[in-house]
Amino acid sequence: MLSIYQKDGISVIPVIDKRREYPNPEMKSGGCLYKIRIRVIYQRKTWEFNTGKLITEYDWINELETSKAPRLREIRKDLLSSFELIKNHVHELAQTGEFSFENLNSRLKARSGDTLNELFKAKIEALEDEGREGSRLYYDNVLKNIVLFKGENIPVKTITKDWLKEYQTYLQKEGKSFTTVGMHMRAIRAILNAARAKGIIKAMNYPFGKGGFNIPTGKGRKMALTINQIKQIIDFKVENQYSEFSRDLWFFSYLCNGINFIDLIQLKFSDITAGEIEWYRQKTIRTTKEKTKIQAFITPEMQTIIDRWGNDPQPDNYIFPVLKGGETPKQIKEKNRDLISATNRRLKDIGEKLNLGAFSTYTARHSYATVLKRSGANIAFISESLGHNDLKTTENYLASFEKEERKKNAKKLTAFPKDPKPQPRNKKNKNHGK
Repeated sequence: MLSIYQKDGISVIPVIDKRREYPNPEMKSGGCLYKIRIRVIYQRKTWEFNTGKLITEYDWINELETSKAPRLREIRKDLLSSFELIKNHVHELAQTGEFSFENLNSRLKARSGDTLNELFKAKIEALEDEGREGSRLYYDNVLKNIVLFKGENIPVKTITKDWLKEYQTYLQKEGKSFTTVGMHMRAIRAILNAARAKGIIKAMNYPFGKGGFNIPTGKGRKMALTINQIKQIIDFKVENQYSEFSRDLWFFSYLCNGINFIDLIQLKFSDITAGEIEWYRQKTIRTTKEKTKIQAFITPEMQTIIDRWGNDPQPDNYIFPVLKGGETPKQIKEKNRDLISATNRRLKDIGEKLNLGAFSTYTARHSYATVLKRSGANIAFISESLGHNDLKTTENYLASFEKEERKKNAKKLTAFPKDPKPQPRNKKNKNHGK
């Protein structure tokens, strides 16, 4: 049905991508599913176009070309259409001597990505291929809200400053905070930045930037505990082992440089060397050029928590029994989300009983930074231990806490002792002196 197309050293060939398996609900004809892609090869480099279709290896080899089954006939039809589209663009670019992967990609994006929805779907698919489950969920959530707002096919050219203002109003009426609105708008901006770079939209139609839409910012409630409050939490007698586990994980996070839970649950015993533990911060590892591991000294308190709750200390074992091994990025994200949800419920209960207010897993990170800062630790050390890329990030991170501390200290300047109440004078005896 489909054969390799070749012209001027360029090859186009349909393939199945076996790098990642997808579950097959029917579990027939050979088990798991794989994505079908169109591969373009030029000067020993490859570029692949995802057709959006899934197929088993058995059906790909034995059934696709001849089967009369409706599902396979539909796949065959769509695959042929995608193959012909790419082949024709390759042919035209080769004829004019203008072939490059960039030019081919621009042509295809201009055809398939003329709606905001399609651009979002392409981004989501790329994130899925990269295993970036957190970012995939983020963009997927934004797209779902966009569809509810304006539908399935929103032309890119309609995304103006006024459109964005209208979308902001819609989100706020839905109860979304300024922080959430800002996250939605930054996702749209990232999509349009990529579209602008590829020539899908022109600079004059770009709705952000100078004179364009201003993304709202909101400040979430950040909480940092004092060293005395942390001691109260650690000394508090919890009701059961589940609350104890949650409290101990929180304390471990605090002691371990305020490590995020997504990093904490992926720590392995092999990450421990000479009394220190080291890891890459998942949140920034893809966005930083120089990959630097974060290191933390294992204190006696941390070791006690490891001994109390940890797995068998084999190098390949996770330190804490949250992950079993072999989970996909999506499954890791889901387990982390469930763990944080359960932990935060128990921490809230502890906070209320100690009259500290509700605190959460992320409070450990805030508290780690501020306790060190208030004890006189070098801000460069704090920055490095948090995994920040520069000191400015750390300074901005600590700013809200330090303002809170300055406000509290300012009140002390006028905390004058109250004047003692005047003592009532003894009433004279009416008969006195008589």
